[in-house]
Amino acid sequence: MSESDDYLVIGSSGFQGAAVARALLAEGHRVRGFARGRGTPAPRAPEPAVQGDLADPDSVREAFRGITHAAVQLPLHFDARLIETYARNVVTAAREANVRRLVYNTNTPVPETDTSYAAYDTRRIAEAILRDSGLPVVTLRPPVYLDNIFSPWNGPELVGEGVLSYPLPADLRVSWLCHDDLAAATVAALHREGLDNTTLRIGGPEAVTGAELAEEFSRGMDRPIVFRPQEVDEFENRLGSVIGPAAASGVGGIYHWLAEKPDSELFVADHETLRRTLGISTTPIARWVAAQPWHLWLQSTDAA
Repeated sequence: MSESDDYLVIGSSGFQGAAVARALLAEGHRVRGFARGRGTPAPRAPEPAVQGDLADPDSVREAFRGITHAAVQLPLHFDARLIETYARNVVTAAREANVRRLVYNTNTPVPETDTSYAAYDTRRIAEAILRDSGLPVVTLRPPVYLDNIFSPWNGPELVGEGVLSYPLPADLRVSWLCHDDLAAATVAALHREGLDNTTLRIGGPEAVTGAELAEEFSRGMDRPIVFRPQEVDEFENRLGSVIGPAAASGVGGIYHWLAEKPDSELFVADHETLRRTLGISTTPIARWVAAQPWHLWLQSTDAA
């Protein structure tokens, strides 16, 4: 690390961006967060130094002033023109700042062709703009986050009833990833040599079906857990109570497409390739489960 290095984390008030900012700060880097002024920050999110709007070129340019490395995650907006504006503003500002590495987290796998679902297609638009910009970009495509299950729409049912509900086909294999490992992958991608203009499919060490996921949760929680394939509409209703119906509908597109493509291997990562490329090892599911304070959801259930 050079004394002149400065790191920008776009989306630092969200769960994934906050994890990236914490990981950079833990390594002693100077970090500038960028977040919108609306909404409640994720728990343990570092205080953003800059609040602004990615649709405002001047706001983005100011955020990139003096920055050498940037980690970018776009908000949960699913309007193609808006996402294109965000991405082009990031490219312009990053180019003016002469950033030495920009890491873009798509926040979901990205099919190679149009899907008609904005959750995928808007991320492909942004990825293409960044990839074709001439900037030193590394793109990370994560699968589904384990942290989604430690949530108001999953935690109480999991703890109270021993049921893990998620809108995935029961037989779909997924390399579930936790936020801390996403952060470790991002930090590595910001620094490893020879990665410019690469796209990496990242994920945890196990690719599991729904039943196998429940087995790992049973191990980690030391109690029987069963998997229930959840209807996507039910998932959207639960999620919408937390992030709003429009964003929940956009996220739901990920799972509607999967319901139509149950044999997809898109959510499976080659963990050995990840280890060789980024020099990190991600967390086994049962170990992650065992480390979570599930009792918090039991208290929530009791209070209800």
